[in-house]
Amino acid sequence: MIKKVFFSFIWASLQLLFLSLMAQVKQAQNPIIYADVPDMSIVRVGNTYYMSSTTMHMSPGVPIMKSNDLVNWKLVNYAYDTLADMDALNLTNGKSTYGRGSWASCTRYHNGIFYVTTFAQTTGKTYIFSTKNIEKGPWKEVSFKPAYHDHSLFFDDDGRVYLIYGNGKLNIIELNADASGVKPDGLNQVLIENASAPAGSNIGLGAEGSQLIKVNGKYYLFNITWPRGGMRTVVIHRADKITGPYEGRVGLQDLGVAQGGLIDMPDGTWYAYLFRDFGSVGRTPYLVPVKWEDGWPVLGVNGKVPETLNLPENKGLIPGIVASDEFTRKKGEAALPLVWQWNHNPDNKLWSVTKRKGYLRLTTGRLDTSFVLARNTLTQRTIGPVCSGSTSLDVSKMKDGDFAGLCLLQKNYGLLGVRVNGNSKAIIMINASTGKPVEAQSIPFTQERIYFKAECNFTDKKDVADFFYSLDGKTWSSIGTQLKMAYTIPQFIGYRIGLFNYATKETGGYADFDFFHITSTISGTN
Repeated sequence: MIKKVFFSFIWASLQLLFLSLMAQVKQAQNPIIYADVPDMSIVRVGNTYYMSSTTMHMSPGVPIMKSNDLVNWKLVNYAYDTLADMDALNLTNGKSTYGRGSWASCTRYHNGIFYVTTFAQTTGKTYIFSTKNIEKGPWKEVSFKPAYHDHSLFFDDDGRVYLIYGNGKLNIIELNADASGVKPDGLNQVLIENASAPAGSNIGLGAEGSQLIKVNGKYYLFNITWPRGGMRTVVIHRADKITGPYEGRVGLQDLGVAQGGLIDMPDGTWYAYLFRDFGSVGRTPYLVPVKWEDGWPVLGVNGKVPETLNLPENKGLIPGIVASDEFTRKKGEAALPLVWQWNHNPDNKLWSVTKRKGYLRLTTGRLDTSFVLARNTLTQRTIGPVCSGSTSLDVSKMKDGDFAGLCLLQKNYGLLGVRVNGNSKAIIMINASTGKPVEAQSIPFTQERIYFKAECNFTDKKDVADFFYSLDGKTWSSIGTQLKMAYTIPQFIGYRIGLFNYATKETGGYADFDFFHITSTISGTN
């Protein structure tokens, strides 16, 4: 009896020790990326994963990210530098492409070649980019009309190539064998008449965001739909032939986590990659465990999206997704690291990191009356749950009417900068929380150098930002009013933190930015 009690005690102690050790093991947390990385499409090549995403009106576009563990990602390339040369993409003649540009992409790997596809309402075209080296290029580009909405590129085992596309009613069209365009007299038919049906009849957003994969001889099509009064929902259809017939079911309905597809790991573990509308920081990627039952992928843990995953811990988004920049460049280095994107196509004659060593120079080349229509605003993603971005600039060569500084870009934007008026200068904070810009505070300024900082708090969708200035880079003072950030459809993108300079009276002035520093509670590093 004593021996039995003793071994029971030992067994219980070992169990407690095991649970304690497991509790100390750091695991990955959702969201996998606490930043705006929507419409993901992931492919695995050996032990390496590549992911494309949407950045819409930003340039360069269709970012490519790389990971070895599905959790920690690094920007490695873009599919294009500029999508097209036209007013809406160039921010010229009063036109813009906010809320449009290039949308949901699809990434595939076939016969040693990577394919990244997208479509653009702005141009009315579908684009297919291909390369043997997704990290370095070069890219081959083909495009054709129309813009096939939220399409999925698919290479079948018999050598035929397809696009599945549409909203609500999904269609399939056949491409040439090299995916260079639509195949004349190829397959072109309705694939699923009402792909939203598994989620009910009262649908607000029809099924879209198609991602098709083939597993064990069966075809699985992932879509998002949104029942009215409900949440974003994953719908999965399955068929024995690519042309159907397809049977469908709800794949996941939790937290609004939806739109994406499936990815397997080398050890045979499966995950669904999806994203969630997460307030003003944007649409954030989630990973959801998948098990297979009766030939169907079953998403989640008891139908729920877990907070933690049996994957390596998140190491933070700095410097893989966002990064500080001293604007010093060694010989052979790119003028701008991949973390930077321009708001629309830049005018490359009006910016430089070489005209003054260790500085980014933004020169004015035209007159503008609106911040959102000004060219050459250089941006990075904001990241959650809390982040801070700061810069220092030399304003001595700015001209009358120039306005330069630090911004938080969305429709309801915030600006902190120096504005020149005649022979005087002032530190100005602009708050557009209501959708209309309001000058919240103006402080006279006589120095040539100024420091600016913006702090963003996305915790529990708090979505507020505060601005600060410093005359010496050490002592900071708050300025203006708190910016209430909001994710708006007109821009359809998470808040960007950036550097700007535009003219309202005369051209040729410039501002020199000494550095950009970003910190986050995720990494705690610059």
